[in-house]
Amino acid sequence: MNINSLSKRQYNNIIGDEQYLYDHLLECVKTKSPQQVLDRFRHLFIQARNYDDQKVLEVLAKLIATKRAELNFPSVLNRCCHILINMWQLNPKTQPFIVELVELFNYLPSGVGIGKSYSSRMVQLVRHFLTTDYYKQIQRLAVIIGENQGRKNNLIPTKPKQETVGNLITRYPYLYDHCLLSVDSSSEQQQTVYQVKNQLEKKFETELSQFVTYQIRVAQAGREKMAQQERGRIIKPVTNPTLLSDRDLGRSLKHYVGPVENGYSYQDLSRSFLTHTSDVRNYQLFKDDLYEYIIQSVDGKYGKHSFNKRLYDKMQDLYPKYNQTKPDEFLKMRTYSQVFNYLIVESPQNPNHLVFMDMISNMGTTKTIGLMLKLVLVCSKVKPYLEKRFSILFNHYESFTREGAGWLVRSLEKVHVAFSVNFGNVDMSFLRRIYAKN
Repeated sequence: MNINSLSKRQYNNIIGDEQYLYDHLLECVKTKSPQQVLDRFRHLFIQARNYDDQKVLEVLAKLIATKRAELNFPSVLNRCCHILINMWQLNPKTQPFIVELVELFNYLPSGVGIGKSYSSRMVQLVRHFLTTDYYKQIQRLAVIIGENQGRKNNLIPTKPKQETVGNLITRYPYLYDHCLLSVDSSSEQQQTVYQVKNQLEKKFETELSQFVTYQIRVAQAGREKMAQQERGRIIKPVTNPTLLSDRDLGRSLKHYVGPVENGYSYQDLSRSFLTHTSDVRNYQLFKDDLYEYIIQSVDGKYGKHSFNKRLYDKMQDLYPKYNQTKPDEFLKMRTYSQVFNYLIVESPQNPNHLVFMDMISNMGTTKTIGLMLKLVLVCSKVKPYLEKRFSILFNHYESFTREGAGWLVRSLEKVHVAFSVNFGNVDMSFLRRIYAKN
């Protein structure tokens, strides 16, 4: 809201009216059943008539009658939705009503929304809301919660055959900060998203650990050439929690945890790089060291063909005025971020990702994602920036079928695996011990 175009009194009145509406909905969701709250929401925003609280109607009528309603109302309605969502998310029994809330928008009346009446104006503004990122974020959240509920109740298989990339959002909690939130997200919205994100991250890490343990036990039983029945116990099967084949997952885990270069793991290499560059004399030398650090993970033939030269030229163009200056942590972070821009994708406005696709075509997804992991390990603060790059690709291909963007789905899966075993809260040290021996 632009306070410069309003008088202080007008601004305070609008803020007061918005708060009255929020307080009313919060009281409703605390004291009434979810179905009663949904009915009230329907009467207020979908049917836009027959609401039983005249004061609330008057407040809402003033809000949608302002000259800036087209600009401000989407934010107001988004906050209203998340007041309900935040409360219902706390209880597994009320989580399904979040899906019902989003489905209400499918019943917006047609054939109205052009006149000046309250109901027509409301329908017009709600239709506009449906075109915004606010609504897209709520839809994604509903997909996540709906699928999670379905899994708990055994209503859908563990590995559903999704039709589009967008429907896979539930699988990638590391995208949630960027796909479900925006700079002006309310505290309710942030709280809900963080709760869902933490819950699903922990769930995946636990399932991945259990699957790896199961695979190890099966392999040990095979090596001992002893039937499970003869040992007097049965190894209970555990489902692969990813969309990768068991073999691909095993190779990816070994690559992201075990030795990859001259017997050293990515974590070993990152520690060595940090030690080597901790007191680097100037920024030019830091860029040279970073370039060498990167190309060591690039397949020789592919790198020598043109990749290395293009990367070197790109890095030389980064902040040349600081070349003879000792780099601080902020300059290093900016450098890592610019490298991600080049290797993956720059921005939603410029979603060119030919370099990333070229790397995948020549090196495969496992090594390509390994290179990204290698960079994040030297500066964990840029991890959100890397996640943002993948959220841009996710948004760009959201309407594509899984088969039509299979390379992206495999990449997203392997990012999830790489993050979980290197940054997750579940102890995966047993993996390092195993792969260090092999």
